[in-house]
Amino acid sequence: MAMGRGSATAVLVVFVLVVLSSEWADAATYTVGDRGGWTFNVAAWPRGKTFRAGDILVFNYASAAHNVVAVNKVGYQKCSTTPGNAKVYQTGKDRIRLAKGQNFFICSFPGHCQSGMKVAVTAT
Repeated sequence: MAMGRGSATAVLVVFVLVVLSSEWADAATYTVGDRGGWTFNVAAWPRGKTFRAGDILVFNYASAAHNVVAVNKVGYQKCSTTPGNAKVYQTGKDRIRLAKGQNFFICSFPGHCQSGMKVAVTAT
């Protein structure tokens, strides 16, 4: 018996959802800075760790004192949150899913990024 176009589309949609959910189910969760949390001098924290697209980074910090800003490479290098290149998180318990490739994060409170409150993570 031949499948109709609608049935074939439904099978494809289910297949894609299963693949995506299995990738997310395999996602690891990492706390940036480990026990110390999101603070100064965490740039070396990713060394020795292997990250995959879909993994989750947890940023724990005092929201009155810090934030997390996802920026591009230039924003990371210049400690800049130029409009259009940054997404700000400020709950103190932010959970951010990694995209494939390079992911850059800084604190945009005055002087914090320049004092080492930034981290770059590459996900395969």
